Amino acid sequence: MNEATGKTGKEKWKEDILKITKRFPERKDKFQTSSEILIDSLYSPEAPDTGYEEKLGYPGQYPYTRGIQPTMYRSRYWTMRQYAGFGSAKETNNRFRYLLKQGQTGLSVAFDLPTQIGYDSDDPMAEGEVGKVGVAIDSLEDMETLFNQIPLDQVSTSMTINAPASILLAMYIAVGEKQGVSPEKLTGTIQNDILKEYIARGTYIYPPKPSMRLITDIFAYCQENLPKFNTISISGYHIREAGSTAVQEVAFTIANGMAYVDAAIEAGLEVDQFAPRLAFFFNAHNQFFEEAAKFRAARRIWAKIMKEHYQAADPKSWKMRFHTQTGGSTLTAQQPDNNIVRVTVQALAAVMGGTQSLHTNSRDEALALPTEDSARIALRTQQIIAQESGVADTVDPLGGSYYVEALTDKIEKEAGEYIDRIQKMGGAVQAVEEGYMQREIHQAAYDAQKRIESKEDIVVGLNEYKLDEEINPDLLRVDEQLEHEQVEKTKQVRNSRNQQKVDECLRNLKRASNSRENVMPHIVEAVKAYATVGEIANVFRNEFGEYTGM
Repeated sequence: MNEATGKTGKEKWKEDILKITKRFPERKDKFQTSSEILIDSLYSPEAPDTGYEEKLGYPGQYPYTRGIQPTMYRSRYWTMRQYAGFGSAKETNNRFRYLLKQGQTGLSVAFDLPTQIGYDSDDPMAEGEVGKVGVAIDSLEDMETLFNQIPLDQVSTSMTINAPASILLAMYIAVGEKQGVSPEKLTGTIQNDILKEYIARGTYIYPPKPSMRLITDIFAYCQENLPKFNTISISGYHIREAGSTAVQEVAFTIANGMAYVDAAIEAGLEVDQFAPRLAFFFNAHNQFFEEAAKFRAARRIWAKIMKEHYQAADPKSWKMRFHTQTGGSTLTAQQPDNNIVRVTVQALAAVMGGTQSLHTNSRDEALALPTEDSARIALRTQQIIAQESGVADTVDPLGGSYYVEALTDKIEKEAGEYIDRIQKMGGAVQAVEEGYMQREIHQAAYDAQKRIESKEDIVVGLNEYKLDEEINPDLLRVDEQLEHEQVEKTKQVRNSRNQQKVDECLRNLKRASNSRENVMPHIVEAVKAYATVGEIANVFRNEFGEYTGM
C-alpha cells in the first residue's frame, strides 16, 4: 500500500497501464475462459498472507491442491494409457500389443456400441454397428482373444463400460484366472459411471435406482476380491464433450461422485472401505491455464468433501486420483494436422495439473478411428512431454502463479455453488431425473457454438485461417465382413457350450437380482459358463426394466 496515495501497487499499475492501452488497445474488450471466468490483465498477491498452508499445502498432503503424491513425476511418470478398440477382438489385441511395444504403459479398452448397451452381435438391434466404434465382445471367448499374450498381472487395464460394467469386469476376472492370475493381483479401472450416461452420453440400459444397486454390488465385491482394482471412474470427460464448461465439468462430476458415495453408505459399506478405490476421469481442452487450474481445484474440493462432509478417516479416501483424455470435441476435420498441436497443449495442461494417467487423441479422430501411424504420434506426444520437456522434473510447476492460483480459487468457488445447488435438490440422481444438469450443459454448448459462429472464439482452420482443401487422408476402415464373422463366432459359442449350465447360472442371477444378494458372484459364474453379454444383460432388463429417458 502506498501511504501517500492510499492505493495498492496493483491499483497504481492499472492506472499507469490505462495510459498505454489508449494508444495500443487490447485485442479484446474482455478476456475470459471457456467457463466465462473473466481473466484479469495481471495477478498478484491480494494480501501478505495468502493462506498457503490451508489452500495449497504440500504435494502428497491435504488438501492435495499441489498433487496427491509427494514427488509426483520425479518418481514415476503418469501412466500412458492409449484408448483403443475396433473391429474384432483379434484386431484390437494386435493394436494393444503394438502400442505396448511402442512404450505404452497401460491398456484402455473401447467397446463397440452393441456391447456398451448390452446387445450381442447377432441381435437385430446390433445390425450395422458391430465393431464400428470399439471392439465387439459377446462372450468370454472374445475376452480371451482380446488379452491373448498380454499378462494381466503386469499390465493395468481401463475399460470404458458402464451399464454392463459388471459383466465385462466378470469376464476380465475369468480371463485372469485362465492365465493363472488371481483376482487380488488384477489392477485397472472400470468406468462404471451410469449417472453421466443419463446426463451426457446415452449408453444406459436400466433405470437409475437398479443401476446404482449394480454399482454398489461391484464396490462390495471388489472390496473383498479385487483390492487393487478401481471400482469406478467418475467421468467428467463426457460431460465436457457434451458441451459443459470447465466449471460444470468439475461440479457435475463431483456431485455424481457424492451420489455414489451416498449409495454405497446406504448399502451398508463404510466410507473408508471403498473410497480409496474411487477414481475420476476428466477432459483436457485448449485453454491451458484454466485446464491446469481445474484439476487443482477438483482435487481440493474432493478432499474437503471426503474429510469434512463424509468424515472419512483414511487419507487415501481424501485423494482424488484421475485419468485425463484430451478433448475429442476440440478436434477438427479441417486441417487435421492442427490437431497434433491441440493435443499437445491439452496433454501438457493435464500433466501440469497433476494427472495420474493420460490418453492423447489422434489427429484423425474427427474423421475416423485412428490409424496405427496416428496412434503412434499421439503416444509419442506424451513421451516427448515426459522425456524432453522438463515439466516432470518438479512438482506442481505452476503452483504459486498468481493467475493459476486465482483461477483455481474461482473454479473451486463456482463449482462449489453448483454442488450446493444439486445437494439442495436431493443429490445428483434427483438432479438427473429433473433434467437440471442436462439443461445447464445444453445452454453452455449453445453459448459456445454462438461464440464460434460469431468468431468471438477462433478455431484455427475452422472459422479462420481456412484452406481450400479436400479432406482425404488415409483413414482406418472396419471391414464390413467383420460383422458376419462375429455373428457366426457367437453362434458357435452357443452351440459348443454346456447350455444346461448356462441356464442354471442365469436362473441364479435372476433370483439374486430379486433379492438383496450381491449379483457379482453369479455374473462371474455365468460368464465362465460362456453366457453372453446380451443374455446376462437381458436378465436385468427383464427384472429391472429399461430406462427410456426424460
